[in-house]
Amino acid sequence: MLLASLVPLVFVAVAALRTPPELLAQVLGTQRVAELLLNTGALLLFALPIIGVLGVGLAWLTERTRLPGRRVWRVLLAAPLAIPAFVNAYAWVSVVPSIGGVWGGTLVSVLSYYPLVMIPVAATLATLDGSFTDTAASLGHGPWRRFFSTVLPLIRLPLAGGLLLVALHLLSEYGAFAMMRFDTFTTAIMGQYQSTFASEAATTMAGVLVLACLLILALDGRLRRRTALARVGSGSARTAEPVRLGGWLPAALALPAGTVFLAVGVPIGVLVGWLISGGAAVWTPEVVEALLQTLGLAVLGAAVTVTAGWPVAHLVVRHPGFWSRLAERIAYIASAVPSIVVGLAFVVAALDLVPPLYQTVANLVVAYVVLLLPRVLVTLRAGLAQIPTVHEEVARTLGRRPLAAFWSTTARMARPATGAGFALVFLGVVNELTLTLLLAPTGTRTLAMAFWSASSEIDYRGAAPFALCMIVLSAPMTWLLHRLSPAAATGAGAS
Repeated sequence: MLLASLVPLVFVAVAALRTPPELLAQVLGTQRVAELLLNTGALLLFALPIIGVLGVGLAWLTERTRLPGRRVWRVLLAAPLAIPAFVNAYAWVSVVPSIGGVWGGTLVSVLSYYPLVMIPVAATLATLDGSFTDTAASLGHGPWRRFFSTVLPLIRLPLAGGLLLVALHLLSEYGAFAMMRFDTFTTAIMGQYQSTFASEAATTMAGVLVLACLLILALDGRLRRRTALARVGSGSARTAEPVRLGGWLPAALALPAGTVFLAVGVPIGVLVGWLISGGAAVWTPEVVEALLQTLGLAVLGAAVTVTAGWPVAHLVVRHPGFWSRLAERIAYIASAVPSIVVGLAFVVAALDLVPPLYQTVANLVVAYVVLLLPRVLVTLRAGLAQIPTVHEEVARTLGRRPLAAFWSTTARMARPATGAGFALVFLGVVNELTLTLLLAPTGTRTLAMAFWSASSEIDYRGAAPFALCMIVLSAPMTWLLHRLSPAAATGAGAS
């Protein structure tokens, strides 16, 4: 599977080498590429700061204050993970047909992706040592100064990691921005692919997109290497006392309530409205067929990805070294490649190398593994790191064979991490649109594909059942992620 992870990178490199330099310069020098760069840069510039502030604010309210109903808010605020960004865009276009452009793209991006920042930051705040803020208070620091001088440095890594994931999602998102009539590199590549299969312009723009993703990864790695934060001293960490909101309570309640209304209430309300308007006629047999096909692909993709992730995670945690680090980095770099590039790579690889694999479930599932493997690695690595090797060693001394000892101890204790990885990949497959459009076998029609087909024809009533089924199918896995350990929950933001 790790060899398969190299396919997208090799595809971009070979395409770049095959493209004549003069044609490469001609494509990159066009006004169209400059416009796409400007649009993509503006989206990142506007969306990332808003998502960062909103994610940190919601995490702080639900973990560090006496906000009424904190447990309920935690679940509701994580609910957008079950609503694909293109469904959110569909809802807002239905409500405000004139919405679009960079501001429409920013709105949908914020409402769809803020949980990727909120969840890891909340997991860190939940275990934050209260002595840090107590020390700052004893020095006379006010609330804001305490936050910026003590809390913010300690949540910098999960904040940066969450924003990294958001940036990668924004660079690879297709459906939401196409619906918002907002041109980005991904929408332009898809348009080129649909008009002229695997054209030089499409592969050149794909190369630019990959370089942008690798640049973001490099910046994140530089930040992580420069950051080293740890608690010094003996004794256990003390849980911080929740902050009383006092007169700020109405405003504090308005933030999560408004966020849930806009990110969850509007999409659900629009879907229900279209379903009522369409009546029983919209519930066609195609809905059930798409639901079953999506469920089958999601279960198969999640099972294969978890199976592929276990050896890599075990190697990284139990046998750290050059080869294990290399295997992990290959997986992470490949996943940073936008899904449209992964899809194009596997289309070309199948046609050129193994034609019988073209438009098969096997090719699609392998592409899912390449795209979603890091979601499993993050959760399994966190879970395995907390399991002492002594349990497995004791089982061996009692006469059990190595594999039996592993299954009865390590594998059993890592079930929460395995379940979290399965849930994350399941969500990814259910919500994946671009990759499935490119690689799905003839006759395959997932919920995302059926929704996209109907909404592209402005058949909002016909699209509503497919969107609702996607949310219903994703909701149990989102709830499962919320119920699992903080380490697994942190993985919700890592992909």
